[in-house]
Amino acid sequence: MKRLHIILAALLAVQIAVGVLVFWPRTGTGIEAEPLFSDVPIESIITLTIIDDIGNTLVLKNAAGSWMLPEADDYPALPDGINDLLEKVLGLDTGRLVTTTESSHKQLQVAADDYMRKIELETADGQTYTLYIGSSPTYGAAHFRLEGQDEAYLTSDISPWEVSAAPSSWINTNYLSRSADTLTEVTLEDSNGTFVFVKDDEGAWTLADLAADEELNPTAVNSFISQVTAITLQEPLGKTELPEYGLENPNAVVTLTGEGGSVTLSVGSLDPESGSYTVKSSDAEYYVTIASYYATTMVEGMRDGFLVLPPTPVPDGE
Repeated sequence: MKRLHIILAALLAVQIAVGVLVFWPRTGTGIEAEPLFSDVPIESIITLTIIDDIGNTLVLKNAAGSWMLPEADDYPALPDGINDLLEKVLGLDTGRLVTTTESSHKQLQVAADDYMRKIELETADGQTYTLYIGSSPTYGAAHFRLEGQDEAYLTSDISPWEVSAAPSSWINTNYLSRSADTLTEVTLEDSNGTFVFVKDDEGAWTLADLAADEELNPTAVNSFISQVTAITLQEPLGKTELPEYGLENPNAVVTLTGEGGSVTLSVGSLDPESGSYTVKSSDAEYYVTIASYYATTMVEGMRDGFLVLPPTPVPDGE
């Protein structure tokens, strides 16, 4: 048995050595590194598409110098992050060759059907380039390959983790933002009733109809106010209301009143697959989704949740 272990350990060492020999970047070969995209200026790119390893797809379009999400009625994107990514992609070179064989693509995760990230670039003259970002052999490094070529390379300038297919990575995610200091009233309407929050003489939030025998839970109330005055979106959906958004009969409506007038946030249906709610603010053009934890208090809010409840009586004899 001991001899078998020795043989297996030796075979493993040989496999590791072969892997290192095959996939270790070839530098110092006397071949000068060349740009992968030598004739693609950044300003020529009009469409950037990102596909991740679980099938999520994001399309970003450049129109007259402004980046946007065309599938969400041209929701504006932030240009700085997109340009940073494009500069890294267009700056890739052939200096660290890893393999020249197609059979190695899957192992490096740069194959057409097995990758970490797939990036498609479309230029104004109709050219399309597809880049595969693969596995990371070490922290901060990744394999990559240009479609149509067998050669795969290694880079420390880009990793799959910074190439996100989530819209929230490329947009301003602040959807609704109001300072609680400027508000005088917050109203919540959901299936459990209507709750009106106002400020007392000392500027603290309280329930407008708080009964003499009720004790407010200031932590719960302040948490709710903080939540509804700073809404972060997950994904923009567009400017057109669809039946599946559930906003014809919303699950909850929150109205913020104060300096500058009132703004209303309507909470629609829950998507069980993504765990997000569709919402619409009265002062925004776009319908968006938000994470369920933002909407839970709005949808499920009950009066008891904003009060300090008396202790549960203990039956005699216990």
